[in-house]
Amino acid sequence: RAHQLLDEMPLASTPPTTLRTAFNSLISGCALHALPAACFALFRRMRAAGAPFDAVTLMTLLPAAPHSLVPQLHALAGKAGLAAETNVANCLISAYARRGAGLARQVFDEMPLTSRDIVSWNAVLSAHAQNGLAVDALDLYSRMCGHDGSGVEPDAVTLVGVLSSCAHLGARGVGLGVERYMQERLPGFRANMQLCNSLINFHARCGSLPQAQRLFNEMPRKSIVSWTALITGYGMHGHGDVAVNLFQAMVSEGIRPDNVAMVGLLSACSHAGMYEEGRKYFSAMESTYQLRPTLEHYTCMVDLLGRAGRLKEAQELISSMPMPADGAVWGALLGACKIHKNVEIGEEAFEHVIKLEPSNVGYYVLMANIYTDTGQPDGVVRVRAMMRERGLKKEPGCSYVEHKGRVHLFMADDHSHPQAKRIYELVIKLEQMVTEKTDGTVENGQGRVDEGYSGKMAAPLIGFHSEKLAVAFGMLNTDDSEIVVIKNLRICGDCHSFLKAVSAIVNRAFLVRDASRFHRFEGGACSCKDYW
Repeated sequence: RAHQLLDEMPLASTPPTTLRTAFNSLISGCALHALPAACFALFRRMRAAGAPFDAVTLMTLLPAAPHSLVPQLHALAGKAGLAAETNVANCLISAYARRGAGLARQVFDEMPLTSRDIVSWNAVLSAHAQNGLAVDALDLYSRMCGHDGSGVEPDAVTLVGVLSSCAHLGARGVGLGVERYMQERLPGFRANMQLCNSLINFHARCGSLPQAQRLFNEMPRKSIVSWTALITGYGMHGHGDVAVNLFQAMVSEGIRPDNVAMVGLLSACSHAGMYEEGRKYFSAMESTYQLRPTLEHYTCMVDLLGRAGRLKEAQELISSMPMPADGAVWGALLGACKIHKNVEIGEEAFEHVIKLEPSNVGYYVLMANIYTDTGQPDGVVRVRAMMRERGLKKEPGCSYVEHKGRVHLFMADDHSHPQAKRIYELVIKLEQMVTEKTDGTVENGQGRVDEGYSGKMAAPLIGFHSEKLAVAFGMLNTDDSEIVVIKNLRICGDCHSFLKAVSAIVNRAFLVRDASRFHRFEGGACSCKDYW
């Protein structure tokens, strides 16, 4: 009927503003009913009829536009002098953000400071947070709260994006600051489910499971996202039994699991070595919950089987997949081969994974380590030659500790910290204490005993991994509180053994979040039970 009315309008005698209003109304109706093709067909008719478009037209079209059309609409907005309008610029930022943060940031940076409102800041911050650029998201938040914000106050949408980035980076200080802000300025935040879910996820991923559990318990209503955040958190900490109990409680309350919840559950089973439970829930996905497994679920299962030493079974699962395995699936098998020192299957997985992800340095390092662990130096040389040919360099290990509002970053063999001399002296002293306590032999946490543990490496001050330096800094600058370290790579067997031993010698607890999971060292043991 609306189309018919537009068709009946006498184009020649209808005032341009009336014509524009008519087209805008119909375009908005099509957008409301998710008919993007109809929106743009009408826009072409509008242009052909000579009707002028305005900001309302662009604000309706941009959310519906495929990515390829966004630059064209941007150009039209620029020619018409509309691109600088706050509402149009905000729509452009959101439209570009669907495919990355670069162009979204460019539009934002070109806006005058006085034109940026809360929607502008939220759009650009979310663009970075959702595209994995957590450092940039937190930098934008800092600018927003400073002079660049021109008095704009963060709202719930802002804080969701910030907490997501804090969880990704392990930025505990910033996240705790956000929580204080919420308590002081948003007293009713517990009624905002999305905000509470983000806070639960932040605490769980930054090592504060009790706070995550408390928030969860206090929520008046819980969604599947709330349950999944907590299940995933317990899984990362190695508490697979708690994760399974939570999942069962969720189902008993009538909440149907989705694919994301199943990834969290299967990952929890994998980290805890719960082979039977993992197999059971994977099978139940289709039979009980009518969920078709995706690549993420197969990755979890290959990881579960591989960690449990069932490498042949993991191979068979990959062969039976209804879709081609991606890099993550083959990478999980390669990681399992590193744990169990299986060169044959490792070489097969490596061959597949470097075809799919040829520039992912981590896989080359894994294969080189498998050759090293099995005493095959020729293999190490081959992998290193491949890396040189492809211009790839190993990502440097780094760890950081937050202390009194500042982040202290440490790289392997780094002497740039102001307390470097004292830090290295303490590490050397601890190495010697560990050697004396263990008579020079240390279980490395992966079924192998290392002899001549590195207690005599004092002279050249080399070979110090970043997590050892971070822990030493924490010991020097705190009394008896738990030391929390965030590391960008997986913890190695040597450092794992070292931190276990040191936790008993000095009677301190260390919590390390590596690229895979949490390790809590206390009393000479690790929460992962040497299964990682």
